[in-house]
Amino acid sequence: MPILPIDTGRYGTPEMLRIFEEENYIQKMLDVEAALAWAQSEVGEIPKEAAERIMEMASTKYVKVSRVKEIEREIRHDVMALVKALAEVCGPSGAYVHLGITSYDVVDTARALQLKEALDIIERRLNDLEMVLLNLADKYKNTVMMGRTHGQHALPITFGFKLAGWMREISRYIQRLRESRKRILVGKITGAVGTQAGLGPNAMKIQELVMKRLGLQPADITTQIISRDVHAELICFLAMLASTLDKFATEIRELQRTEIAEVFEPFERGRQVGSSTMPHKRNPEICERICGLAKVIRGLVIPALENIPTWHERDLTQSSAERFIIPEACILVDYMLNLMIWVLSNLEVDEEKMLKNIDLTQGRALSEAVMIALVKKGMGRQEAHEVLRQLAIKSASEKMPFREVLVNNDLIRRFLTEEEIDEALDPKNYLGTAVEQVELAIEKTLRERDERGLAR
Repeated sequence: MPILPIDTGRYGTPEMLRIFEEENYIQKMLDVEAALAWAQSEVGEIPKEAAERIMEMASTKYVKVSRVKEIEREIRHDVMALVKALAEVCGPSGAYVHLGITSYDVVDTARALQLKEALDIIERRLNDLEMVLLNLADKYKNTVMMGRTHGQHALPITFGFKLAGWMREISRYIQRLRESRKRILVGKITGAVGTQAGLGPNAMKIQELVMKRLGLQPADITTQIISRDVHAELICFLAMLASTLDKFATEIRELQRTEIAEVFEPFERGRQVGSSTMPHKRNPEICERICGLAKVIRGLVIPALENIPTWHERDLTQSSAERFIIPEACILVDYMLNLMIWVLSNLEVDEEKMLKNIDLTQGRALSEAVMIALVKKGMGRQEAHEVLRQLAIKSASEKMPFREVLVNNDLIRRFLTEEEIDEALDPKNYLGTAVEQVELAIEKTLRERDERGLAR
């Protein structure tokens, strides 16, 4: 009976769920056993006909999940249950199954095969998200909006400037993922305690052949397990990525607030329900879901770090935790990426409201622009700052447009004409290099995508 939301189908994409289904995991372990038998036959350790039989039967078509679980209930060892089930269907050749290796040669290497597929999906999602953000940044690079610090109006920016920052953040995750593959996608054929004693004089060659056949790299050196810093790096990477998606989703939620109403996640007007009791509600529930799941992913970092210490050459304290955290992290982060791609691909942007919101402070948000203009005309920077601070307070307390306060101030008028004041108070004139930075960021991202062999 399904219990957790992943099991019920609430969270997760079909592609990622398939990777971590029990049958696929068992198939990955069978793939390791098949590759081992082939490698051992290549160096003359076992008969070729035996290896061929093992390779033929190392499939869930013949080694049924139900039979593996039946044996496990009896002997209480999951990998040995797999070995016994495979040996059963191989007949006399079954005598050579699992020769010279230990359980975690199979478990760790099979897990790496799963992670290879999982990281391929995550990288593809990141590439897609990067491109969505690139297109949005280009589309809105000139769309003026209010930049906010501490939740308060600060200075004008463009919406594309915000999105270009997000784009480059995703670009860095792609770089991190690609760079970390060489550490994460490793397997081992080293036997008990890692010395390869049971594999004979050709042990190193056997490991090399197995990894080459499976498309993995051998771990540099192992005990009975691959060092868990490898898996901790993966979980920390995924937690960082989840936190960035949380950041994006939080910003969209903030900008969708009724009081701001500049950006909205998509809403299916024909049938979507925002509230069970308030018909008018349009809640940013997808972004809220992303934020909620990010909390779960960040919570997986602690067990991943706790898994690094083990007693001597191995213990089982990491095994039970990994059965949860590795599939859960991959499945949920992939799902979050998929949601964010959909939200951004269908984002609703109210450019007029962005401009209207700039006027909420009646021009005071351009006080720095006025200060710079005064300094250029000869007033000291500190004096200009204090004068404008006092005039901004007067504007706010008396609810007077900042322009009016400036124009009626004798000191300001000694330095600036009305036309110069108007020019300083125009938000489009105080964007600095924002648009240029967007264009440079897009250009850099396109170069990187070219290097990765992706279409523009």
